[in-house]
Amino acid sequence: MKFKKGDEIIVTIGKDKGRKGKIEKVLPKLNEVVIPGINTYKKHVKKRNEKQIGGIIEKVRSMAISKVALVCPKCGKMTRIGYEVIGTEKYRICKKCKQKI
Repeated sequence: MKFKKGDEIIVTIGKDKGRKGKIEKVLPKLNEVVIPGINTYKKHVKKRNEKQIGGIIEKVRSMAISKVALVCPKCGKMTRIGYEVIGTEKYRICKKCKQKI
């Protein structure tokens, strides 16, 4: 998977299009990422007892990686990710400015 925890991304498709955020969690088996404050939904919760109150709560859901793009920390543009092997090390590179990410 090309995305890692802590990467800055921009949403390209959906209701949050154009919003930026940092990846909090990566779910490689589902090909999804969790970004706080993006892709939030409201859930109606029924009161269960005195301790658990009812009401409307906001939940953050995971988002498909096909709907997000990486923002390069060097050039600040939305970019794709490539790989470069130097010696025995493999690095992620920005396709626009060719710098290591």
